[in-house]
Amino acid sequence: MAEPKLIVFDLDYTLWPFWVDTHVDPPFHMTSDGKVYDSHNHHVKYYKDVPEILNSLHNSGVKLAIASRTCAVTEASDLTRLFKWDQYFDYRQIYPGSKITHFKKLHVMSGIAYEEMLFFDDEHRNIADVSSLGVACQLVPQGINKESFQTGLQLYRRLKDKREASSR
Repeated sequence: MAEPKLIVFDLDYTLWPFWVDTHVDPPFHMTSDGKVYDSHNHHVKYYKDVPEILNSLHNSGVKLAIASRTCAVTEASDLTRLFKWDQYFDYRQIYPGSKITHFKKLHVMSGIAYEEMLFFDDEHRNIADVSSLGVACQLVPQGINKESFQTGLQLYRRLKDKREASSR
């Protein structure tokens, strides 16, 4: 079955259930039990299926990237490090601005065609923008989970099959 060469994730409300620039307060720290807390000792959590999804993709050899429009660049990077996700991501585009810019840079950095990418995001505007490049985009309004991830893979495969059929 056709698999994407690069899978890209947004962060806020896609991998974790908050906006890093407004809903949590740095600095962040990890306690001896492996949990992450903000400066007010509020437990900072991610969506429960995220570690399993990232680990599985990493083990399968798929390239992974982050594309986040946040102004809280340092804070987002701190959380990915504390959650021990940095090992999974080959490319990172974390800064304010258009997702189009993020994806153009990901394309140049990776050498991977837009049509070989799959993107997950919780915002319609980002899905609309990035899909205009030819990227398969899956809206995840409740954040990523195993089911929405599988739905995204199925979308990618359908689009790839459709492109191949039209090029014959």
